[in-house]
Amino acid sequence: MRVSDILRSKGTDVVTLSPSATVAEAVSRLAELSFGALVVSADGSAVDGIISERDIVRSLDTDADTLGSAVSELMTSDVVTCSTSDNIADLMALMTSRRIRHLPVVADDKMVGLVSIGDVVKARLAELEDERRHLEDYITTGR
Repeated sequence: MRVSDILRSKGTDVVTLSPSATVAEAVSRLAELSFGALVVSADGSAVDGIISERDIVRSLDTDADTLGSAVSELMTSDVVTCSTSDNIADLMALMTSRRIRHLPVVADDKMVGLVSIGDVVKARLAELEDERRHLEDYITTGR
């Protein structure tokens, strides 16, 4: 299974936030949408960065004035991305080893979607269930 299969199922809409938005605005959007992270993009298609709940909480621990800061001051700017042709088993390994929960999907230097670790696990479980069914059919019917 590939990232394109996940996007076909979940869709390609990505909520973005401007780099000049405040951290307070990011907190509000994260809470409103029940998201763990937002892609930061000035134009809605290029990935400028990503900001997560974890980024915000860690900054609040050392700087109570964080909420008034621009998202660009806190975001991770060296964002790991993936492509639509990436295999989900490889993606799962990457996300686990790098401790990344959200990956923007990029094609031709434009963001075409976003996958979360939850999306990847769900797809992998569906893949394993399909394999189990095929093996069970083979064992019971010989085909």
